[in-house]
Amino acid sequence: MPLQFKSVFTKARTVKLVLASFVLAFSLRIPILTVYRVARRTDPNTNVSYMYVANHNRKAMTRINDVLNRNTLLYIKFIIMITCVCVLSFKLHQASAIRRSHSSTPAPKSEQASEKPDNQGMSSKDVRVIKSVVLVCIIFITSQAPFLIYSTARLITPEFDVFAKLHNLFAMSTSISLTCSYLNTSVNIFVYYNFNRKYKSVVFQC
Repeated sequence: MPLQFKSVFTKARTVKLVLASFVLAFSLRIPILTVYRVARRTDPNTNVSYMYVANHNRKAMTRINDVLNRNTLLYIKFIIMITCVCVLSFKLHQASAIRRSHSSTPAPKSEQASEKPDNQGMSSKDVRVIKSVVLVCIIFITSQAPFLIYSTARLITPEFDVFAKLHNLFAMSTSISLTCSYLNTSVNIFVYYNFNRKYKSVVFQC
């Protein structure tokens, strides 16, 4: 419901949603959190005990994490994101048509200049919203694509992993994925600056 944001995402609902997301994220990480545990080991030469971090059922839990968190959830996120962009575009186009059909008084000249409809009847503001959201989604999907690709490859090819036959290629893929994630967060500021006038005015004030 993109055009009823304030009424749908109230403060109470937002807090509940954030808490539910935290619980869900923690629950999905439980398999990988059970891999490591603190154990005690005794040195046979000195008969001295010491603590160390031990691995337990690492391969099975890592594979569950790869299937669930590194592949399935990412594909679901991409599908939801693309669906939301399509819904947003449709709703804005629908709202523009309703506004045109119900408009009885001419808008002021300043508003007409900023809200001038295009060939499809959508105002320039609506077009900016769609362009900015689509661009942010494209940047996110593009930046997350390397992570999705190497995670899927790691799931298919067991040798594509740390301490495996293709560990050098895996390390390079991890570095590329991490770099793209940093680029995603650093590029978004320019998207907001270009498409959001309020954001631009705040930047100028700073």
